[in-house]
Amino acid sequence: MNLNLSKPICFFDLETTGINISKDRIVEISILKVFPDGKEETKTWLVNPGVPIPKEVTAIHGITDEDIADKPTFKELAKEIYNMIKDSDLGGFNSNRFDIPLLAEEMLRADVDFDMKNRLAVDVQTIFHKMEQRTLSAAYQFYCNKELEGAHGAEADTKATFEVLKAQIAKYDDIENDTKFLAEFSSRKKFADFAGFISYNKKGEECFSFGKHKGKLVTDVLESEPGYFGWLLNADFPLYTKKVLTAIKLRSFNNKI
Repeated sequence: MNLNLSKPICFFDLETTGINISKDRIVEISILKVFPDGKEETKTWLVNPGVPIPKEVTAIHGITDEDIADKPTFKELAKEIYNMIKDSDLGGFNSNRFDIPLLAEEMLRADVDFDMKNRLAVDVQTIFHKMEQRTLSAAYQFYCNKELEGAHGAEADTKATFEVLKAQIAKYDDIENDTKFLAEFSSRKKFADFAGFISYNKKGEECFSFGKHKGKLVTDVLESEPGYFGWLLNADFPLYTKKVLTAIKLRSFNNKI
């Protein structure tokens, strides 16, 4: 079956140096771009992260320092990768909580102004967990009746994710073949940033979701405690979170003019 698409969607998977969104780096990225007419385009890159890959991480995805020693850095690849995804929605497995936030960090470090304003995000893992509560390998076995060969390889995981989503749509009558529905169904609590430091209240206003100001409006805190904004920008928060905070502050300032 073909997905019912109004625009392309790029399924992607990252292999990284670890799971810290702010500090870890991409060592492999694979993208499967699916077009509304059913055409598919796949591209995989090995990436030199500029830092050593921990042995315990290599044990998971099999990529060593030697494998990426002569490969381009993400900054060198950023524009090529961005050009592939810039007109597309995004899909992945646990992508809303890990792959998209980490990709955004790498893009911003490479001076590419990446955001999700005009695109949807379909997280196949969330759909799976709502329905069956399993891992990607189990999802592939359950929905596609196949063993996932090469698990934890970006390309194998990316292709398996796409196949699982199509099987999910075919299996469940209440899952619509529509990217907007899939994005909404696969979303969790909505945040203004990827990392979950800024959430929305019932009125759609941005609030801090951590620390001493948890639950308070971002605009109120930044106005009553101006030094807090400077602290946030200098602290070890993700670049995308800082970008969102800056946009809120600028919006608040412009509203007063």
